[in-house]
Amino acid sequence: MASRHLARSIAIQSLYEWDFKNCNDNLLPQIIERNLDQFGPGLKEKEFVSSLVNGVINHRRQLDNIIEKAAPMWPIDQIDMIDRNVLRLGLYELIFENKEEVPPKVAINEAIELAKSFGGESSGKFINGVLGTVYREMEKKENSKSQIPNDK
Repeated sequence: MASRHLARSIAIQSLYEWDFKNCNDNLLPQIIERNLDQFGPGLKEKEFVSSLVNGVINHRRQLDNIIEKAAPMWPIDQIDMIDRNVLRLGLYELIFENKEEVPPKVAINEAIELAKSFGGESSGKFINGVLGTVYREMEKKENSKSQIPNDK
């Protein structure tokens, strides 16, 4: 397993546990450290795990608002806990990560693979649908910005 994919897997396990324990930020460093020790001994991307987890948590409200707009039939608290956290992680990478390091399609693909590994039977399709919707909206906004004529 590629080290960045393993790092994302550990990040998802950490986010899931954090969410399961009522989003207790005091437990977060212990959760991350234990999961790194258990699932990623020798992993070179340890900082990447922490960066992803902390990034998702720091932007959680914003990410949840985006999820609710992209999946209006699914209130955030009714989305399966693993799917909710995979969506948060995928959106975080899609929106906030360096696009040259993590191209949008890679962020979406990684999230789908995590959903297939950790989620239910239809998790991959659900994640793909929501992230695809957000990505298309992002592209529309980018395209409309580039079509604005310069006033010179």
